[in-house]
Amino acid sequence: MKTKLIWMLALVMAVASIAVAQQNPKAMKKEIKKKAVKEARKEAKRFKKEGYDIAPGALPMAKQIEKAWMMQYETDEDGYPMYIVASGNSVANTTSAAKLQATELAKLELAGSISTQVAALIESSIANQQLSREEAASVTKTVAAAKNIIAQELGRTIPLFEIYRDVGDNNVECNVRIAYNSKKAQEVARQAIKKKLEEETDIAHDKLEKLMKWDN
Repeated sequence: MKTKLIWMLALVMAVASIAVAQQNPKAMKKEIKKKAVKEARKEAKRFKKEGYDIAPGALPMAKQIEKAWMMQYETDEDGYPMYIVASGNSVANTTSAAKLQATELAKLELAGSISTQVAALIESSIANQQLSREEAASVTKTVAAAKNIIAQELGRTIPLFEIYRDVGDNNVECNVRIAYNSKKAQEVARQAIKKKLEEETDIAHDKLEKLMKWDN
Protein backbone atom coordinates (compact mmCIF):
# COMPACT_ATOMS: atom_id res chain seq x y z
CA MET A 1 0.00 0.00 0.00
CA LYS A 2 2.80 2.41 0.92
CA THR A 3 4.66 1.63 -2.31
CA LYS A 4 1.50 2.18 -4.36
CA LEU A 5 0.79 5.49 -2.61
CA ILE A 6 4.32 6.76 -3.28
CA TRP A 7 4.04 5.67 -6.91
CA MET A 8 0.70 7.44 -7.41
CA LEU A 9 1.93 10.63 -5.70
CA ALA A 10 5.01 10.72 -7.89
CA LEU A 11 2.83 10.19 -10.96
CA VAL A 12 0.55 13.12 -10.10
CA MET A 13 3.54 15.42 -9.59
CA ALA A 14 5.17 14.29 -12.81
CA VAL A 15 2.02 14.70 -14.90
CA ALA A 16 1.61 18.22 -13.57
CA SER A 17 5.18 19.08 -14.50
CA ILE A 18 4.84 17.91 -18.12
CA ALA A 19 1.49 19.59 -18.73
CA VAL A 20 3.21 22.80 -19.82
CA ALA A 21 5.02 20.90 -22.57
CA GLN A 22 1.89 19.42 -24.15
CA GLN A 23 1.75 22.06 -26.88
CA ASN A 24 5.12 20.82 -28.19
CA PRO A 25 5.27 17.05 -28.83
CA LYS A 26 9.08 16.96 -28.98
CA ALA A 27 9.43 18.89 -25.74
CA MET A 28 6.79 16.71 -24.11
CA LYS A 29 8.51 13.47 -25.16
CA LYS A 30 11.83 14.75 -23.85
CA GLU A 31 10.25 15.79 -20.55
CA ILE A 32 8.46 12.46 -20.21
CA LYS A 33 11.71 10.56 -20.81
CA LYS A 34 13.52 12.70 -18.26
CA LYS A 35 10.83 12.16 -15.62
CA ALA A 36 10.55 8.44 -16.36
CA VAL A 37 14.30 7.89 -15.97
CA LYS A 38 14.37 9.88 -12.73
CA GLU A 39 11.41 8.07 -11.17
CA ALA A 40 12.64 4.67 -12.38
CA ARG A 41 16.02 5.12 -10.72
CA LYS A 42 14.42 6.17 -7.45
CA GLU A 43 11.94 3.32 -7.51
CA ALA A 44 14.55 0.72 -8.49
CA LYS A 45 16.79 1.90 -5.66
CA ARG A 46 13.93 1.51 -3.19
CA PHE A 47 12.99 -1.95 -4.46
CA LYS A 48 16.61 -3.15 -4.27
CA LYS A 49 16.85 -1.85 -0.73
CA GLU A 50 13.74 -3.91 0.09
CA GLY A 51 15.49 -7.02 -1.25
CA TYR A 52 13.86 -7.31 -4.67
CA ASP A 53 15.71 -8.60 -7.73
CA ILE A 54 14.87 -9.29 -11.37
CA ALA A 55 14.24 -12.64 -13.04
CA PRO A 56 17.29 -14.26 -14.69
CA GLY A 57 17.85 -12.82 -18.18
CA ALA A 58 15.42 -9.93 -17.69
CA LEU A 59 16.20 -6.28 -18.41
CA PRO A 60 17.78 -4.29 -15.56
CA MET A 61 15.23 -3.26 -12.95
CA ALA A 62 15.55 0.47 -13.67
CA LYS A 63 14.94 -0.14 -17.39
CA GLN A 64 11.82 -2.20 -16.71
CA ILE A 65 10.44 0.46 -14.38
CA GLU A 66 11.33 3.22 -16.84
CA LYS A 67 9.18 1.46 -19.45
CA ALA A 68 6.30 1.39 -16.97
CA TRP A 69 6.57 5.12 -16.29
CA MET A 70 6.84 5.95 -20.00
CA MET A 71 3.62 4.08 -20.73
CA GLN A 72 1.94 5.63 -17.71
CA TYR A 73 2.69 9.12 -19.05
CA GLU A 74 1.81 8.44 -22.70
CA THR A 75 -1.29 10.27 -23.95
CA ASP A 76 -3.41 10.18 -27.11
CA GLU A 77 -4.09 13.06 -29.49
CA ASP A 78 -6.76 14.41 -27.13
CA GLY A 79 -4.48 14.40 -24.11
CA TYR A 80 -6.09 11.38 -22.40
CA PRO A 81 -3.96 8.53 -20.98
CA MET A 82 -3.24 5.98 -23.69
CA TYR A 83 -2.78 3.14 -21.21
CA ILE A 84 -4.26 2.07 -17.91
CA VAL A 85 -1.55 0.75 -15.59
CA ALA A 86 -2.02 -1.49 -12.55
CA SER A 87 0.19 -3.41 -10.12
CA GLY A 88 -0.12 -6.65 -8.19
CA ASN A 89 1.79 -8.33 -5.38
CA SER A 90 1.66 -11.91 -4.14
CA VAL A 91 3.56 -14.47 -2.06
CA ALA A 92 3.76 -18.17 -2.96
CA ASN A 93 6.09 -21.13 -2.57
CA THR A 94 7.30 -20.95 -6.19
CA THR A 95 8.29 -18.09 -8.47
CA SER A 96 5.78 -19.06 -11.16
CA ALA A 97 2.89 -19.29 -8.69
CA ALA A 98 3.75 -15.92 -7.15
CA LYS A 99 3.92 -14.32 -10.60
CA LEU A 100 0.61 -15.84 -11.68
CA GLN A 101 -1.20 -14.68 -8.53
CA ALA A 102 0.36 -11.19 -8.67
CA THR A 103 -0.65 -10.85 -12.32
CA GLU A 104 -4.23 -11.88 -11.58
CA LEU A 105 -4.41 -9.31 -8.77
CA ALA A 106 -3.03 -6.67 -11.13
CA LYS A 107 -5.69 -7.59 -13.70
CA LEU A 108 -8.38 -7.18 -11.03
CA GLU A 109 -6.99 -3.75 -10.16
CA LEU A 110 -6.94 -2.93 -13.87
CA ALA A 111 -10.54 -4.08 -14.24
CA GLY A 112 -11.51 -1.99 -11.22
CA SER A 113 -10.04 1.14 -12.82
CA ILE A 114 -11.81 0.37 -16.09
CA SER A 115 -15.17 -0.29 -14.42
CA THR A 116 -14.92 2.98 -12.50
CA GLN A 117 -14.33 4.91 -15.73
CA VAL A 118 -17.11 3.07 -17.53
CA ALA A 119 -19.54 3.58 -14.64
CA ALA A 120 -19.12 7.34 -14.98
CA LEU A 121 -19.74 7.16 -18.74
CA ILE A 122 -22.82 4.98 -18.32
CA GLU A 123 -24.24 7.17 -15.55
CA SER A 124 -24.03 10.09 -17.96
CA SER A 125 -25.66 7.98 -20.67
CA ILE A 126 -28.48 6.92 -18.33
CA ALA A 127 -29.33 10.57 -17.75
CA ASN A 128 -29.77 11.03 -21.51
CA GLN A 129 -31.87 7.91 -22.12
CA GLN A 130 -35.52 7.27 -21.34
CA LEU A 131 -35.04 4.48 -18.82
CA SER A 132 -37.50 3.68 -16.07
CA ARG A 133 -36.34 3.87 -12.47
CA GLU A 134 -36.18 0.06 -12.33
CA GLU A 135 -34.17 -0.16 -15.56
CA ALA A 136 -31.72 2.49 -14.38
CA ALA A 137 -31.29 0.63 -11.07
CA SER A 138 -30.60 -2.65 -12.91
CA VAL A 139 -27.97 -0.99 -15.09
CA THR A 140 -26.27 0.63 -12.10
CA LYS A 141 -26.24 -2.68 -10.20
CA THR A 142 -24.75 -4.58 -13.15
CA VAL A 143 -22.05 -1.97 -13.74
CA ALA A 144 -21.15 -1.93 -10.04
CA ALA A 145 -20.50 -5.69 -10.17
CA ALA A 146 -18.68 -5.61 -13.50
CA LYS A 147 -15.08 -5.72 -12.24
CA ASN A 148 -14.75 -9.51 -12.22
CA ILE A 149 -16.52 -9.82 -15.57
CA ILE A 150 -14.18 -7.30 -17.18
CA ALA A 151 -11.12 -8.98 -15.64
CA GLN A 152 -12.13 -12.28 -17.26
CA GLU A 153 -12.55 -10.63 -20.68
CA LEU A 154 -9.32 -8.62 -20.75
CA GLY A 155 -7.19 -11.34 -22.30
CA ARG A 156 -3.51 -10.54 -22.71
CA THR A 157 -2.10 -7.53 -20.92
CA ILE A 158 1.21 -5.72 -21.47
CA PRO A 159 3.79 -6.78 -18.85
CA LEU A 160 5.83 -3.79 -17.71
CA PHE A 161 7.99 -5.25 -14.99
CA GLU A 162 8.28 -8.17 -12.61
CA ILE A 163 10.55 -8.37 -9.58
CA TYR A 164 11.04 -10.95 -6.86
CA ARG A 165 12.41 -11.40 -3.36
CA ASP A 166 12.76 -14.31 -0.96
CA VAL A 167 10.59 -14.15 2.14
CA GLY A 168 10.11 -16.40 5.17
CA ASP A 169 9.33 -20.13 5.04
CA ASN A 170 10.99 -20.58 1.62
CA ASN A 171 8.39 -18.42 -0.08
CA VAL A 172 8.83 -15.96 -2.94
CA GLU A 173 7.18 -12.54 -3.19
CA CYS A 174 6.47 -11.18 -6.66
CA ASN A 175 5.63 -7.60 -7.60
CA VAL A 176 4.34 -6.93 -11.13
CA ARG A 177 3.02 -4.00 -13.10
CA ILE A 178 0.92 -4.36 -16.25
CA ALA A 179 -0.78 -2.08 -18.78
CA TYR A 180 -3.75 -2.16 -21.14
CA ASN A 181 -4.75 0.18 -23.95
CA SER A 182 -7.41 2.57 -22.63
CA LYS A 183 -9.65 2.58 -25.72
CA LYS A 184 -9.47 -1.19 -26.07
CA ALA A 185 -10.28 -1.51 -22.36
CA GLN A 186 -13.41 0.60 -22.75
CA GLU A 187 -14.55 -1.51 -25.70
CA VAL A 188 -13.98 -4.75 -23.75
CA ALA A 189 -15.96 -3.30 -20.86
CA ARG A 190 -18.72 -2.10 -23.18
CA GLN A 191 -19.22 -5.54 -24.71
CA ALA A 192 -18.98 -7.39 -21.37
CA ILE A 193 -21.50 -5.13 -19.65
CA LYS A 194 -23.85 -5.12 -22.63
CA LYS A 195 -23.86 -8.94 -22.69
CA LYS A 196 -24.54 -9.08 -18.95
CA LEU A 197 -27.41 -6.60 -19.25
CA GLU A 198 -28.93 -8.63 -22.09
CA GLU A 199 -28.77 -11.76 -19.93
CA GLU A 200 -30.01 -10.28 -16.65
CA THR A 201 -32.44 -7.48 -17.52
CA ASP A 202 -35.54 -6.97 -19.64
CA ILE A 203 -34.36 -3.68 -21.11
CA ALA A 204 -35.37 -3.41 -24.77
CA HIS A 205 -32.62 -4.00 -27.33
CA ASP A 206 -32.89 -0.52 -28.86
CA LYS A 207 -32.57 1.08 -25.42
CA LEU A 208 -29.48 -0.99 -24.66
CA GLU A 209 -27.90 -0.03 -27.98
CA LYS A 210 -28.40 3.66 -27.25
CA LEU A 211 -27.25 3.28 -23.65
CA MET A 212 -23.98 1.64 -24.65
CA LYS A 213 -23.10 4.17 -27.35
CA TRP A 214 -21.18 6.46 -25.02
CA ASP A 215 -18.05 7.95 -26.53
CA ASN A 216 -14.56 6.66 -25.77
